[in-house]
Amino acid sequence: MSITNRVAIITGAGSGIGRAASLKLSKQGMIVALVDYNSEAGEETLRLVEEQEGKGIFIRADVSNSKDVQNYVSKVKEEFGRIDVFFNNAGVMGSFSPLAELSEEMFDQLLAVNLKGAFLGLKYVLKVMEEQQSGVIVNTASSAGVQSTPYLSGYSASKHGVVGLTKTAAAEYGQLGIRINAVCPGGVRTNMTKDLDMSDPIQNGPLRRTATPEEIANVVCFLVSDEASYMNGSIVTVDGGLTA
Repeated sequence: MSITNRVAIITGAGSGIGRAASLKLSKQGMIVALVDYNSEAGEETLRLVEEQEGKGIFIRADVSNSKDVQNYVSKVKEEFGRIDVFFNNAGVMGSFSPLAELSEEMFDQLLAVNLKGAFLGLKYVLKVMEEQQSGVIVNTASSAGVQSTPYLSGYSASKHGVVGLTKTAAAEYGQLGIRINAVCPGGVRTNMTKDLDMSDPIQNGPLRRTATPEEIANVVCFLVSDEASYMNGSIVTVDGGLTA
């Protein structure tokens, strides 16, 4: 199948890595289904896609809500007939705090969006890809999902869970022609991190800087391409050497 006929779903498409990946996948000729909780941000990404002569749709969804997830999956299947690529990216970070000071409400939200949201996306997209006997999925984990991250215990726990989901799903569905990998960014300059102090060189790693969303999107686009055809169950750190 030509890449120009491929259909990609991107969650968290309204900003940051999700927007950057949406624009790059669209630029490569894919049809993009943009999913975000923030309608204004999602529609703006769609406008940018159309501005570069791309084709896409926007669907508002709360990724932690099963009905919303089923809705965006069914809408894409009805509209385009298939789902070839799924960038399972939506997430929240929460605030820095010692574990004992982390509120139960914030912990629940982090697990609901970052881990349950990733699970639900996998659950319903995989049903479509299983019927097709093909598809590629990239989950967004984090450097916090592969090493300890002080003062981000809830976020780190949720992203460790995403790594676990990725490895298990890859083992279960690889034989069906479905590849599933995870990208693990370090510090990235996005709306989610704009209020954080990203100047600490230890936090930023050997390159002594944070990444742009486009740098992470470049790796995502490689992982969903045919050039990564033998990558399955890979946990790919893109963190400037932070976890080296």
